[in-house]
Amino acid sequence: METRGKITRRKFLESTFVGTAGTVLLPQLLTAKGVTRVTKRTATDLVALGKSKVRLSRLGMGTGSNGGKVLRDLGQEKFTRLIRYGIERGITYIDTADNYNGLHEMIKPAIKGIDREKIQILCKIWPGRYQDPLKEIDRFRSEVGTDYFDVMLIHCARAHDWVEQQKRLRDLLDTAREKKIIRATGVSMHGLLPLRAAADTDWGDVRLVRVNHNGHRMDNLKNKWKEPGNVSEVVKHIKKMHAAGKGVIGMKLIGNGDFKDPELRRKSIDFVIGLGCVNAVTIGFKSPAEIDEAITNINIALAKHPPKPT
Repeated sequence: METRGKITRRKFLESTFVGTAGTVLLPQLLTAKGVTRVTKRTATDLVALGKSKVRLSRLGMGTGSNGGKVLRDLGQEKFTRLIRYGIERGITYIDTADNYNGLHEMIKPAIKGIDREKIQILCKIWPGRYQDPLKEIDRFRSEVGTDYFDVMLIHCARAHDWVEQQKRLRDLLDTAREKKIIRATGVSMHGLLPLRAAADTDWGDVRLVRVNHNGHRMDNLKNKWKEPGNVSEVVKHIKKMHAAGKGVIGMKLIGNGDFKDPELRRKSIDFVIGLGCVNAVTIGFKSPAEIDEAITNINIALAKHPPKPT
């Protein structure tokens, strides 16, 4: 029997679940002595990337849709408004790359006047393209208008032996981190073979991985763009990298923009958040409405899949 002013654990848990609009407060951790705290997780939380010192918003704005064409076609004014809208909503992480052909230069005016310490920028460098990668990273910094990048990735590793092939680039990225012009290193993979290699190496802080609920535009053995990916194996490697302390960022959550049905987008986001081993996600947007939808879907998925006690 309850007494006035007191509440049982059961009643407390029942009262934390609110079945409207996905607004749910979830018990984060239960102990033998009761509930320690209640936390509501959101798409715009700052989250740690594994064991690295980098924290970025759980949801990031990607700028590489169709090689950047989708955003280039918006023009600078609309692009700036889109980036500013995302930042106003709490999305402080921006994903870019040198081979997005002009997006560096578009980001620069879009973030002008914004406190650099309040946003996070992930960039990528194509392996084997440059004789002097450090010089190119300096160019990237000038183009984007930043003194440093929060994350710099080896872009689009495709070979099973990329770790050995890219030793020089890996060493140079480590040097850049020592010079504090980048804060964390890592790799993005296209294909199961490079993904396997990434899961087996300790180098780098961050892994950018292709993941969604049905394998669309995901990794397979032949690395064929139009063939479905091996979801179960990809997830196995993601879990391994996450367990090793790597920061895991998911991409291709909306199938490279192919998931036109809102329900497919919802299912994909729910699947990825439900894995419990993806720290953050990058999604490409071309309108404020798409930003709003992604935030809502992620918030609902976070409420549905509370973190597991560690």
